[in-house]
Amino acid sequence: MTTAISTIFLLIIYIGHQHNFGNDSSLPVDYEQDGLADQIVIKVSHVVSENTPKGLAFSKFAELIEEKTDGKIRVEIYPNSILYSDEDEISALLNNDIQMIAPSFSKMTERIPEWQVLDLPYLLRDYEDVKNALTGNASKKLLHLLEEKEQMKGMAFWSNGFKQMTTNRHPIKDVRDFTGLQVRTMSSDMLQKQFTLVNAGPVETSFDKVYSILEQKEIDAQENTLSNIYSKGFYKVQKYMTISNHGFLGYAVIMNVDFWNSLSTDLQKKVQAAIDETTLWNLQQSEIMNNADLQKIKTQGNMEIYTLTEEQQQEWINTFRPLYKFYSSEINSHLIEEIQLEIQSK
Repeated sequence: MTTAISTIFLLIIYIGHQHNFGNDSSLPVDYEQDGLADQIVIKVSHVVSENTPKGLAFSKFAELIEEKTDGKIRVEIYPNSILYSDEDEISALLNNDIQMIAPSFSKMTERIPEWQVLDLPYLLRDYEDVKNALTGNASKKLLHLLEEKEQMKGMAFWSNGFKQMTTNRHPIKDVRDFTGLQVRTMSSDMLQKQFTLVNAGPVETSFDKVYSILEQKEIDAQENTLSNIYSKGFYKVQKYMTISNHGFLGYAVIMNVDFWNSLSTDLQKKVQAAIDETTLWNLQQSEIMNNADLQKIKTQGNMEIYTLTEEQQQEWINTFRPLYKFYSSEINSHLIEEIQLEIQSK
């Protein structure tokens, strides 16, 4: 009987709250929910780990854009190919299923052949060169080509760092050590020509499959930054690494152009300001992280690590020189010169 009375009493209280107190202004209001209906969400998809130069840069961007817009814009980040692989993220962006991506610029060279200039071996020699090249006038021209040709908004170029070689077969020191190796590459004609030039066999593979094909020994070698080699565990399934700094791996930060055009002029300025600030931060962090990850790889003791001598590096430079002639004659002779001038003048 007591239980029944208690139940009826609670029911009366519940009904009273529903009918009598629903409009009582004295009830507490959740102000944190106020205005959420007007909040703009930018969904970001990328294929690398959170603790990499790109992953950290997107986190930094999310922090800055929330601050600069007073929470008007919120960024949702989906790393590690959770939403889309690097083969699918471009179409997802064009469909506005996501609003921002940052694929490797090498991945975009099929659409924008001019971007192959950034894949030229030893075009950039140090992080000062990287900063000058990625923030200069030539980079702005390259980004503009994206909107002009592909209806995507190019926002910036970000740095992952310099590429090194890893292999299971034998150490790569002399350029002749490439002969006969099957090497994973991205979908860049320049990168494939790079390995063909040294008598290796380029094998195009998406990033999310690299670890498994290395582990199963379906290919012999791959090129990547130290941050990717460490964060994705490539050092666990490769025996040798050559510190060659022969190429640069960077990303194009791209936004869906219709989404960009839907933003007010004021919000566009704030988004671009957040991107520009993140870019400078990323350029510093990518160098710090790659240096730190090299030490972590050394500590693991899984790999035999070799650093090219100046003489060996010069041999690599001379061997790859025909790629510059190919780019100048077949694609664009002015961009190489413009980037080289920007590097030399700063």
